[in-house]
Amino acid sequence: MNKSMLMLLCSALAIQSSVAADTSVTSAPTSKPLMNKALAANPLLAASTLAYEYPAFDQIRNEHYAPAFAEGMRLHLAEINAIANNTAKPTFDNTVVALERAGQSLNRVSTIFFNQIATNTNPTLESLSTDLAPKLSAHQDVILMNAKLFKRINAIISQRDKLKLDAESNRLLDRYYTDFVRAGAKLSDSDKAKLKAINAQLASLGTKFSQNVLKETNASAVIVEHKEQLKGLSEGEINTAAAAAKAKGLDGKYLIPLMNTSGQPYLSSLEDRAVRQRLQEASVNRGSHGGDFDNRDTALQLARLRAERAQLLGYPNYAAYGLEDETAKTTTAVNKMLSELAPAAVANAKNEAAELQKIIDANHGDFKLAAWDWAYYTEQLRTAKYAFDDTQLRPYFELDSVLQNGVFFAAHQLYGISFKERKDLPVYHPSVRVFEVFDADGKSMALFIADMYARDSKRGGAWMNSYVEQSTLFNKKPVIANHLNIPQPPKGEPTLLTADEVKTAFHEFGHALHGLFSQVHYPRFSGTNVPRDFVEYPSQVNEMWATWPEVLKNYAKHYKTGEVIPQALVDKITASNKFNQGFATTEYLAASLLDQRWHQLTPAQIPSDAIAFEKAVLKEAGVDFAPVPPRYRSTYFSHIFGGGYSAGYYAYLWSEVLDADTVEWFKENGGLTRKNGDWFRQQLLSRGGSIDPMESFRNFRGRDPKIDPLLLRRGLK
Repeated sequence: MNKSMLMLLCSALAIQSSVAADTSVTSAPTSKPLMNKALAANPLLAASTLAYEYPAFDQIRNEHYAPAFAEGMRLHLAEINAIANNTAKPTFDNTVVALERAGQSLNRVSTIFFNQIATNTNPTLESLSTDLAPKLSAHQDVILMNAKLFKRINAIISQRDKLKLDAESNRLLDRYYTDFVRAGAKLSDSDKAKLKAINAQLASLGTKFSQNVLKETNASAVIVEHKEQLKGLSEGEINTAAAAAKAKGLDGKYLIPLMNTSGQPYLSSLEDRAVRQRLQEASVNRGSHGGDFDNRDTALQLARLRAERAQLLGYPNYAAYGLEDETAKTTTAVNKMLSELAPAAVANAKNEAAELQKIIDANHGDFKLAAWDWAYYTEQLRTAKYAFDDTQLRPYFELDSVLQNGVFFAAHQLYGISFKERKDLPVYHPSVRVFEVFDADGKSMALFIADMYARDSKRGGAWMNSYVEQSTLFNKKPVIANHLNIPQPPKGEPTLLTADEVKTAFHEFGHALHGLFSQVHYPRFSGTNVPRDFVEYPSQVNEMWATWPEVLKNYAKHYKTGEVIPQALVDKITASNKFNQGFATTEYLAASLLDQRWHQLTPAQIPSDAIAFEKAVLKEAGVDFAPVPPRYRSTYFSHIFGGGYSAGYYAYLWSEVLDADTVEWFKENGGLTRKNGDWFRQQLLSRGGSIDPMESFRNFRGRDPKIDPLLLRRGLK
């Protein structure tokens, strides 16, 4: 049961689902192969013959998944039972390495299935996801609560000083032992039964929450009747809205889809205040106004069950349980950081609001600043202060140029890697692109999948994932994907990005680099398999290159004329870097505080009203500033209720402390150079989770991180 298998199951269950244990999964399987002709022909049950074991998307059908999961689980449990029942004395190789090798078929089907659920789902896959949830929950439990297996691991731990393991192997032994203990291996049989039931319910509710968010987001798209109501949008954006409406059978109307966050991109441009209000309210009311996709009760149930699970495992609350395995370690550390930053952030936001109100008053607006006004008047203030707005930038940010002349170019300058598009490999959606990655010495090293456009079948937000993880144990090279949600323009029109979308492209590629450069033996430690509050660090560092002069001028060229972005405009971008940081920090802190408060509750403290609880938390924390709603409200906060960031959303800011300090290091040492890139790659990006993350940072930086660069960046000092 390698890291990929164990962690994938854990994250899949957190993201996806479970209901009640399926006894067919927990019964001891026979090790005799049961491959019939259909299974033998199933493309998910054997390694792909394509380069890098890239998935054969053109051969995979919906009907392949269920039998592949069933067979994958059967084979995996046969391997687990063989390890647990081995009559030979427990050794590192016959137990720990054997666990790391186990479950390859299940790992393959799980990886592809859950990636497709996120990127190109359909009703059949969603139904299967709900059905699979209890089976995967039971499958995980039957392994991690296997007394014989834990006894073998315990025996190896007790003699570890005599084993003379290398550092990575020693860490692998530690991680497996910790996984079993944290999963309930030391509980009594009766408490194990309780834990299994809770795990099953949590998985089921996680699936329900995630599916509700996607369906509600699609259902809440704003319909606009008349073109004049879209004044302020570009002609291309209006055409996109018209095409989206037509696709829904609403010819002659306009459809504005919702993005993942509370704020919506078009709020900065729409002149019609009533349309802005409709768009903002449609966004923040998701999952909380009744109907089939209401998530209020689901959030309450998830919070209660997590609190019960934590107490059963001996922790005061779920956050204490979750943070113990992160670099932050304690709720005290996280609470201290958030509470110290909140007052300054809110004060900055209120100062920014006062400036925006002056613009409203000067334009004879007879209203007080509201959340749906913030982005619109912020753009006006940006224009007044810096004589530019986002619409001036977009013609210079054409998607393909950003990707190849920006993201890829920066990586080449830093690390010497190069990219070649592979149009011979099948894709799961026509808009997806695949690139082969070559190292500085010209040797092929990985595949990179670029999935940039939004669609109804794709969850919101942006993320990186792996289809194949690097490891020398299996002699595998990585297949890494980035996913954005950029509105796709009508055919023949350019895809012009906002500054935020450009930043996101660089950010997600920072995650990709973490996976592409992985150089570990055990897949358990490959790439981004590090604590959640460390995983965002390399991606945030990579954002710096988006505005690095040499990089910016290489990709920021007018899509019509080819003119390089004027230096005067670049200077204005630089001057405005701290602009609107009060808003950005406050909306993030509000969401982080909500996450912590939900997960620091005991079972007895779970409220009866999710929205009232949310309101009380924001007020108590001093971040209840109406013009700046949380980046995510509880009912569509997929990171924490449907995903893997429960009690961990603080991680972005925690990682930014490391990021800001690292940016200073790059600047102090000459910036965009191969020497700097190679050092960062060698000491940090290539190490994955094979050593303690903070040790990686200290090896790179030469000391512990300092918070001052972050405070200066965000205007909090």
